[in-house]
Amino acid sequence: MIDPIANLLHDWSNDAGRIIFRVLISLLLSAFLGCERSSKRHAAGLRTFIVVSLASTASMLIDIFLFPAGIPIVSAATLIGIAIITVNSILYSSRNQIKGLTTSVGLWACAVLGLSVGAGLYTLTLILFAALLVSLSLFPKFERYLKNRSNHFEVHLELKNAAHLPNFVSTIRELGLRIDDIEMNPAYVSSGLSVYSISISISSEELKKYKTHAEIIDALRTLDYIYHIEEMN
Repeated sequence: MIDPIANLLHDWSNDAGRIIFRVLISLLLSAFLGCERSSKRHAAGLRTFIVVSLASTASMLIDIFLFPAGIPIVSAATLIGIAIITVNSILYSSRNQIKGLTTSVGLWACAVLGLSVGAGLYTLTLILFAALLVSLSLFPKFERYLKNRSNHFEVHLELKNAAHLPNFVSTIRELGLRIDDIEMNPAYVSSGLSVYSISISISSEELKKYKTHAEIIDALRTLDYIYHIEEMN
């Protein structure tokens, strides 16, 4: 391949068009996957899928351009990198929330971006940089919208006393919600509060149409026996 930006030759459209097409296809397909995951409240959502896919696309393009014999050196390294990130970069807060996943993947994607720069693939570099920038800066609002409209969400619940838990469960059912899982948080044992991580599904068709997670949580927040409640990200 003759890089169009590096050489400024007349074959620009063919090579650049192929790169643009592959990156856009990668972005669109991964966006569909990310939307699906976000709607079900998985930690690895829209942005994470897009970033991983774009970085992997870049790795494959680099392999194709630098190793015509078909030796997937960079792609293999990318797969290893994904495994390392998955195992080592997922952190849990005291509220059982996963932290730092998108940041870790973004750093890894930037490393791949650096590889493409080092290879002199400037067209790929600029296109991938723009796509990553858009993914990390513009998609979070869309991701929050998807999560707030999904039928599943998790809350961090702090009750003034454990005896109030049955009352909370009854209220949830009366509102047309279903509790899928309740987990007591041991990090707050010495605080005097009863703290839980609760997975909730919206079973009422009326709620599915008109209520967001924020509105449901605001309604629950008015209960006297609740010390604090918030949605888990």
